[in-house]
Amino acid sequence: MEQQFMKTAFFDFDGVVVDTEPIYDIYWNEAGERYQTGIPNFASHIKGTTLPYILDKYFSDRSEEFKEMVTRESMDFEQEMPFPPVPGAMEFIHLLKSKGVKVGLVTSSDDVKLKRAFRLLKLDNLFDTVVSADRITKGKPDPMCYLLAASDLHVSPADCLVFEDSFAGIQSGTNAGMRVIGLSTTNSEESLKDKVYQVIPDFQNITFEDYKQWQNGNREHITH
Repeated sequence: MEQQFMKTAFFDFDGVVVDTEPIYDIYWNEAGERYQTGIPNFASHIKGTTLPYILDKYFSDRSEEFKEMVTRESMDFEQEMPFPPVPGAMEFIHLLKSKGVKVGLVTSSDDVKLKRAFRLLKLDNLFDTVVSADRITKGKPDPMCYLLAASDLHVSPADCLVFEDSFAGIQSGTNAGMRVIGLSTTNSEESLKDKVYQVIPDFQNITFEDYKQWQNGNREHITH
């Protein structure tokens, strides 16, 4: 394979590899009301962010006991939630691996959740690097997570392609100097198209030719 196509692909987890965002919406919208945040559709405000960020931004004036309760309830929820794959995601990641592309997982999820997800989805040894919330001090939209993933694999950010669904994640990848492909699993194509290189609904029928075109700057619209 030609060296110019041996570039690196980074995947967010929720909304990109697994279609969990609708599940999170129900949980966090209900929790937002229960915790009396006063913010309608609370889930939409926290997509792509880490739990420490949520606690610091929205519950900084609450007691430590309250914050511990939020953390405990969130962790309990994640130990029970399912992980339905985004259509075509697993097949696409395996396709890239078979072509010699390095792939990484860059997520705001913590190691406890990922350990369970990896076991259920048989993801062990699939990714060449994993950057979780436990490895960073600044969460998305800060670029720290994606820059760390590039550093792990000794690649230039300019040679990395990012797959993201949330606005925070898209900004993170963009701020890292990477090209971002947006998935309209969480937000509409209309709301994403001016923020990413290209929007796709999922990974069904996405080919290695599509990947090469994205990496090399060919913006032909995919009509799969």
